[in-house]
Amino acid sequence: MFGCQQVLINPDKGLEAILEFVCRESAKLSNCGTYYARQLYFKTGKIPSKFDLHKLLKSNPHFQAMYSHVAQQCLTTVAEPFKSYLGLLKAVSAGSIDQRPRLPSYRKGGLALATLPRADVKLKNGLLRFPLGSKVKIWFGLDAFYLPMPSNLKFSDIREIRILPRNQCFYAEFVYKMLDTQKPIVNKDNVLGIDPGINNWLTCVSNVGTSFIIDGKHLKSLNQNYNRRISTFKENKPQGFWSKQLAHITEKRNRQVRDGVNKAARKVIKHCLENQIGTLVFGWNKGQRQEINLGAKTNQKFVQIPTARLKDRIAQLCDYYRINFVDTEESYTSRSSFLDGDLLPTIGAKPVRACVSEGEGWQPSGKRVNRGLYRTAKGYKINADCHGAANIIRKVAMKLGLVLNGISRVSLSAPLKLRLWSLQESLSL
Repeated sequence: MFGCQQVLINPDKGLEAILEFVCRESAKLSNCGTYYARQLYFKTGKIPSKFDLHKLLKSNPHFQAMYSHVAQQCLTTVAEPFKSYLGLLKAVSAGSIDQRPRLPSYRKGGLALATLPRADVKLKNGLLRFPLGSKVKIWFGLDAFYLPMPSNLKFSDIREIRILPRNQCFYAEFVYKMLDTQKPIVNKDNVLGIDPGINNWLTCVSNVGTSFIIDGKHLKSLNQNYNRRISTFKENKPQGFWSKQLAHITEKRNRQVRDGVNKAARKVIKHCLENQIGTLVFGWNKGQRQEINLGAKTNQKFVQIPTARLKDRIAQLCDYYRINFVDTEESYTSRSSFLDGDLLPTIGAKPVRACVSEGEGWQPSGKRVNRGLYRTAKGYKINADCHGAANIIRKVAMKLGLVLNGISRVSLSAPLKLRLWSLQESLSL
């Protein structure tokens, strides 16, 4: 298994010019490869392989402006989306997916990722030497540039290094091989159910008697502040206006979001390992991000919360720690009473309840009093989000053979609140 570590580069003007040159040539070469692949597909219905692109564009000036392996890797990243496009077309024909894919298109100016294999990078005196190629040496008198080696990585473990331009910043991405250490022992019969939201980003309930909520208010506040500042800068400006200040604000917000995603995922996995939980069930409705209709303001809050990215990150960590990850649709999980054993319908199908009078449709035993409180048929008041997380587990309990006796009224009533960022209180003298 491979890991990836991003390091922000703080270049001087000379290094910044070199990085910008390499990434700009990568973007131009990418567009050249895309043009050839699109025209070939329009005329013949076929796509070129990465080797075809390497051979055809070997004499291209943008190819020659970069080190040969960097240019080849750039064209490889062009060929891969076209191959995926043909695969998706076959999936549409077979009925596996509904949405028809779009043919890969061009990059609209700017900079693109540049990838260097470790074999071409040398480590000298704690610095990594990146070759630039013979053409650049002739043009500018430069044959290489240098970046510091991260202290927490071994050079022998690195597989490739990527120069990633983003919002007028440059990052070095180190792809490295993770050691196959002994994994903690987990029990597949122990399960954790996760109900995603906004204020309560993740609400988690397990059948071992634990429950906790990862707070999302701070992340929502970050997005609100970002939207307010962007709106202020763009006021009375033409559509599509962008500036260095807007880029810096956006990049700062994106870093905070990435940090929040990693922290939240780690908290979930840590809880699973500490309680030997070997199955994780994530409530997720297909297309909920695109089709959501909760009003303009709520839609903006929901769409900007990167729950899908967090779900993918949790799935990656589950795969590493050998935890069984399952996602399931969450229809009616907030309505059907878990403690009363209500039927749990799937979306689009409401069963008729046998105990109701003739002609009356299905109704839940309990009721959601407000956004944070659910009242059962016996009058017990429990946390509404914890109640939803418990029902998410119930969606797949029979299929996975899970026992839910460990989910009690106590764990549904008093979940632990976890915050992603905690403010350090000042000591009073």
